[in-house]
Amino acid sequence: MRDFQSPGRSQVVACNGMAATSHGLATLTAVNMLAAGGNAMDAAVAACAVQCVVEPGSTGIGGDCFALFSPAGSDRLIAYNGSGRAPAAATPEWYRENGFTEIPRHSPHAVTIPGAVDAWTRLIADHGRKSMEEVLRPAIALARDGYAITPRVAFDWAAQKDLLAKDPNTAAIFLPDGRTPHAGEKHRQTRLADTLEAIGAAGRDAFYQGAVAAELVDCLRAKGGLHTLDDFKSARGNYFTPVKTTFRGYDIHECGPNGQGIIALLILNILRGFRAEGEPMSVERLHREIEATRLAYSVRDAVLADPDQAPVPTDWLLSDALADRLRAVIDPKRAVETLPCFAPPEHRDTVYITVVDKDRNAVSFINSLFNPFGSAIAAPASGVLLHNRGQGFVVKPGHPNTIAPGKRPLHTIIPGMVTKNGRVHMSFGVMGGHYQAMGHAYFLSRVLDYGMDMQSAMELPRLFPKPGSGEVDAEHTLPSATRSALAERGFRLTEPAAPIGGAQSIMIDWENGTLTGASDPRKDGCALGY
Repeated sequence: MRDFQSPGRSQVVACNGMAATSHGLATLTAVNMLAAGGNAMDAAVAACAVQCVVEPGSTGIGGDCFALFSPAGSDRLIAYNGSGRAPAAATPEWYRENGFTEIPRHSPHAVTIPGAVDAWTRLIADHGRKSMEEVLRPAIALARDGYAITPRVAFDWAAQKDLLAKDPNTAAIFLPDGRTPHAGEKHRQTRLADTLEAIGAAGRDAFYQGAVAAELVDCLRAKGGLHTLDDFKSARGNYFTPVKTTFRGYDIHECGPNGQGIIALLILNILRGFRAEGEPMSVERLHREIEATRLAYSVRDAVLADPDQAPVPTDWLLSDALADRLRAVIDPKRAVETLPCFAPPEHRDTVYITVVDKDRNAVSFINSLFNPFGSAIAAPASGVLLHNRGQGFVVKPGHPNTIAPGKRPLHTIIPGMVTKNGRVHMSFGVMGGHYQAMGHAYFLSRVLDYGMDMQSAMELPRLFPKPGSGEVDAEHTLPSATRSALAERGFRLTEPAAPIGGAQSIMIDWENGTLTGASDPRKDGCALGY
């Protein structure tokens, strides 16, 4: 039980249904959808559409989506990959011949064909109860009539002012009066409202064919992009089998490659070999988690890619042998200075939403533009802001994650679920770009290793060893004594420019018939139930 005299939030408890998101309007939308007879999938998509309006820096219909769905709370999970593919003309040779050594963020080459709208329409058709028009109605009203800017949204928006100013179409939408909106001011996106209304009426074709697709293609090609109408018309996501591991008696389920969920499982497999001694924020525990993350991300960057176009050694990544090898590298007293080189076997910014309904259908849902405001390229007539997921590709010849026609890049967004004895125990997710795999392991360790409640676990100070940098971001709430002790062990701690990530979760108590939810205080959102 938390100390009620200390700052913090209580967990939310209810009986019938619950939603947890990073924005109050999205959570309210989801709960209203449940109360109106919608199920968890209807509520999740409705909440996500609202966040595409009211949290435009975090997500949008020009982004991508992943989802895990549990019908009636069973452990027979359904996963959907709504990540977009590179244009058919995006050959690695083209990029090398044109002098690219990496994919620039503010460029059409960072834009793969957005997968979110396809994912929403497919998931609602297959698993929802409401029509797309009903599901999108709350988002349409907010975009057209206006919404109030919340504090964290204003903070993130202001940090991207210079980027937003680079494109006149983007600036016209997101820099009204030449500046970013302040908290408490009202903002509208009327063109986006029209586009959402068209999707509600005509489904995915309103986005991937016709006027919206034509405008997006023209906009991207005018900037040097390789996109075509055929690329948009052929865009499709797919269902697939999630990957899983066992941790402290629970099954942990993640979306597999091209997402990095399997790396969260690898970190847990490494940590599984250590006893949960001392306090959850002890220097010893943090040391092990930092090193496990550094090692697992080195593996990620070497082998993770689109399994449709490159051999991804899933069994090896989940093997005890790999976890044992990585665990053996960790020096309990000193940071590893040079990470080993890993090769596979020869065979070779974001919003997270979770909803559980009265029938215990559970949805773990994530939708993203990647960096804040994505590529910062917007189409003026449709109001669609495009993501920068193409930056997940490399241009290096022979690398499994090299950009190629119709290929999906390495993806950071990963919804998660925990099951036990054939039922969902918890639906959860952590936002924060590359942090997410570590964030999953860090959160689950606090709850399953140390018995912390979900809300308290979310509120702890966070650290993240930034891949390839040698630095460890540490939130300023980390105690100075802990900070000094980690520095003495060889870790170079830096202060992040913004809070590290965010999280939401819902736990199902099958015995009592109740739901418990938590939402990260780093964001503007909340958990609500009824």
